Amino acid sequence: MKTYMKNGWRLTAKHFPVITILFLYQLLWGFFLYRTVESIVVPLLKRYPGALSSEGAVQLFLVEAQFRLAKTDLIVPYLWMLAGLLAARTAFTPLINAGLLYSLRHAAEGSGTPFWAGIRAAWRPVALLYAIELALTWAPLLYLVPLARRTLAASGSWQEVAASLVPYFAAWLLLCAAVRILSLGMQFGVVAGRGTLGSMTEAIRCFLPVAGVTAAMWGLAAAVGLASSAASLLWAGLFALILHQGHYFVRTWFKVWTCAVQFEAWRAKRV
Repeated sequence: MKTYMKNGWRLTAKHFPVITILFLYQLLWGFFLYRTVESIVVPLLKRYPGALSSEGAVQLFLVEAQFRLAKTDLIVPYLWMLAGLLAARTAFTPLINAGLLYSLRHAAEGSGTPFWAGIRAAWRPVALLYAIELALTWAPLLYLVPLARRTLAASGSWQEVAASLVPYFAAWLLLCAAVRILSLGMQFGVVAGRGTLGSMTEAIRCFLPVAGVTAAMWGLAAAVGLASSAASLLWAGLFALILHQGHYFVRTWFKVWTCAVQFEAWRAKRV
């Protein structure tokens, strides 16, 4: 595993310009999402009763909000806006994946980091696999959401709800992780020109080592995130602001590093 992490780090260092582009993409997306949510939430908060208002005013505000949400189409435009944002993000994700995986493959072979060429060359099969991944990931919610509603209606306390639902949602999260790892293995294969059947066989064969390095990288990223949050709390001020903004770049770096480590584990075990 240490070898995979070292080799993955070398591949990641070669992708510094790509990481910068991805960081700016995440930054712009976050800013746009923040401004969109702000434009919706701030006008609503201005109508919230002030601190000197009576408790009845607060109750009236909540009753009015509940009535308008349940009896009018007030929320429909916002739901369409949210659906449009999610659709746009979903459309861009396989393009970025195709460019990055194609670039990792060529960088490992010593032929540069053709990120943009990878988007043009591999976006179709990667997008297809990504669509299948999303379908397999979200399909269990067709069962889990009605189950959660029935459990909420029948249970007498939050402890009973948690005891009933946590095992199901934990199993769903494990399924999501397994599907993600298998899908990524197949994406490595199709980008390398292995074909769908060959990519599936290699993804299954490499599942355990790729899952192992994935868990290790996720744990390392979580530890760095917790350390960054703790440092921000201990040293508030300008240092905390700089650290908070720099963490977004570090998080982008970790995402590319994780993908590079997964690629190294897949490349070493596929034969």
